[in-house]
Amino acid sequence: MNGKFGGLILGAAFLCSHGFSPPRVMSPPAYKQHVPSAAKLVSSSAKQTRNTILYSSAAVSVTDLQAVSPPQRKLNQLQSAVVRTLMVAFIMSMCVALPVTLFPVWVLYRLKIINRVQKEMISLRVGQFCSRWLMRLFPFARKKVIVEPETLTEPQPAIWVCNHISMLDLFFVLALDKKMRGKNRRPIKCLYWKGLESNPITCLLCKMAGFIPVDMSDNGNGNANEYDPKSFKQMLRSTKNAIKDGFDIAILPEGQPNPTPEAGLQPVFSGAFTLAKTSRRPIQMIALHGLHKMWHPDENIGMACTARDMAARVYPGSRVYKDAEEFSSTFSAVVGHFGAHGTDLDDTELQLWLYGAMWGTELR
Repeated sequence: MNGKFGGLILGAAFLCSHGFSPPRVMSPPAYKQHVPSAAKLVSSSAKQTRNTILYSSAAVSVTDLQAVSPPQRKLNQLQSAVVRTLMVAFIMSMCVALPVTLFPVWVLYRLKIINRVQKEMISLRVGQFCSRWLMRLFPFARKKVIVEPETLTEPQPAIWVCNHISMLDLFFVLALDKKMRGKNRRPIKCLYWKGLESNPITCLLCKMAGFIPVDMSDNGNGNANEYDPKSFKQMLRSTKNAIKDGFDIAILPEGQPNPTPEAGLQPVFSGAFTLAKTSRRPIQMIALHGLHKMWHPDENIGMACTARDMAARVYPGSRVYKDAEEFSSTFSAVVGHFGAHGTDLDDTELQLWLYGAMWGTELR
């Protein structure tokens, strides 16, 4: 018993020495908003390598982007046990903190002191606050955010799309929202699988924050999604109302956690494109990497905690896509690559995808 306790103390000391720093924010080079041709993109690639990336307190050239996002450091058995303990402590603390902090909001709403929209916005902030501060109290993950300055200073109404690699995704999106979208960001509503309501804590947060449920069968991660067509009509109505109330919308186009993120994305559904088209909103992409190394979607792996480095990449420029195929292909190529490797595509190829020029080239 004493040996185990001593081991945990040593492991905690290791984590304290590496994990209490705030999320690192890396600013890639500013991309051009209008790209007239693939040829100009290729010719401008060399010029962009002279720009710099702000990473922690260091300036790194664009050509060093692969080095800036190093491979994940594999944990030994002791480190893995400590990370798992801290992660479980975080989850258990969320189970206590959310009901306690959301109860006053519910009381104010029931007394009609605040209206529904105010209740949802406050509940969202409460969820973000709890996620952010409990991750600092239990630093089981080393976090990094990669985002352009204009995304933080000039946020635009958008449909936000993100890959889905772990059951931790929602907590990290909540905790890092300010780092990813800036202090002037709009409040956001997430689309979620209705089956999550079987958990009283996630049900409480989703209901209080006004998140939008989508009904589908519980057929296991990695298997084809089976949606209830009737729920789509209600989902579209709820989304339309949320946009009127001043919210952005977040959606996971894969529809379920991806059990093999190293191999790229699962089939991408066109729901995000449909929402963007009907709401006349552009789409903006976020990519997550590394969270599956802490809590894997594959139940046979689960909380193996083989690494603790995660990264969130916010791609520049919200965009209106011509059709669902263009969106699905772009999302799979750009977000799928970052989700698998933790780094962007080659700079020239990335720009071709982000601004639609790839559809006019033979590289596709």
